[in-house]
Amino acid sequence: MKTFKRGLIVGKFSPLHLGHEYLIRQAEAECDEVVLLSWSNPELPGCDRHRRQSWLRRRFAHLKSLVLDEDHLQAVAKESNLHALPLPANDAPELESRHFVGWVCKNLLRYYPDAVFTSEDYGDGFAEYLTQYFRDCEKDSKAVVHRCIDKARQVVPISGTDLRKDPHGQRTFLAPEIYADFVERIALLGGESTGKTTLAEALASALNTRWVAEYGRELWEEKGGNLIYPDMLHIAQTQIAREDNLAASSRRYLICDSSPLTTYFYSLELFDRCEPELRVLAKRQYAQVFLCAADFDFVQDGTRRDSEFRNVQQYWYEQQLAARNIPYTILRGNVENRVQQALNTLVPQSRSSNCAHSPVVG
Repeated sequence: MKTFKRGLIVGKFSPLHLGHEYLIRQAEAECDEVVLLSWSNPELPGCDRHRRQSWLRRRFAHLKSLVLDEDHLQAVAKESNLHALPLPANDAPELESRHFVGWVCKNLLRYYPDAVFTSEDYGDGFAEYLTQYFRDCEKDSKAVVHRCIDKARQVVPISGTDLRKDPHGQRTFLAPEIYADFVERIALLGGESTGKTTLAEALASALNTRWVAEYGRELWEEKGGNLIYPDMLHIAQTQIAREDNLAASSRRYLICDSSPLTTYFYSLELFDRCEPELRVLAKRQYAQVFLCAADFDFVQDGTRRDSEFRNVQQYWYEQQLAARNIPYTILRGNVENRVQQALNTLVPQSRSSNCAHSPVVG
């Protein structure tokens, strides 16, 4: 029999790191039920509500969680015919945040915890406030207990401040699928025979990271060039799935040989039409886009069209990137020169997501 029936953990989870995960698992070990509540006002870079919700669902899909921003708070309250309290600011007084948690538990979650789990001293006052709040609602409500877990950070020696400043340097404290969301995806575009694949492999090697091969080319070769219309959406979806899979084992950057924009081009070129879903996927955002110049002789490998088609494709990319307001850098010269040009663009812009400290659970 477990110590508590209901447990509650409140935090920003910006980002969700292994210290948080240890706290959550300890709560699970002591409680029949655990609920996770998260908000941040303002949202912190790289840690918006949808991303935090995704993290909790990926790592703790079996637990109930409520992840709020101002818009979602208003929407959830409206569903219950309630007028929502304002979402407390990250630097709001403790009493305002505690009152908000009590209101959310009573009105939105309909959940009266027996224990709150934190790694901080403030948890004692937090539990006392909730005890009084719930007793004002229901006279016989039980006292809320504070369970302080790994306050000294001995089990998971993570500094939240250091992690938020440099998720890449502290990546060992993030689950791989969480770290993947901080990896900057670099798209390489270019017409046929512009050296994309050679560059992708060379640039990944220079950056000591992974690269994503072009699935469309593989399927073309596998089917002897006999692609059919449904293959187009499948190619884009598979390309994205490969990105998602490799990002977890990448280091800061993931080099992508092609993007759904390429598949969009071939769908129009080969079939003069495009699935609506592929049009949406073609809008996929990348941290950096490099366009490989057609500045060397066309090489026919048996699967390509000709140099005239390469020029048409190259022009199409330029027009599309301009129309979509996507900044890009043209890479010219041999492989070594292109790698250096890419590094000169990427390295000065290397940045970490500085998700600030949470006053509840960081």
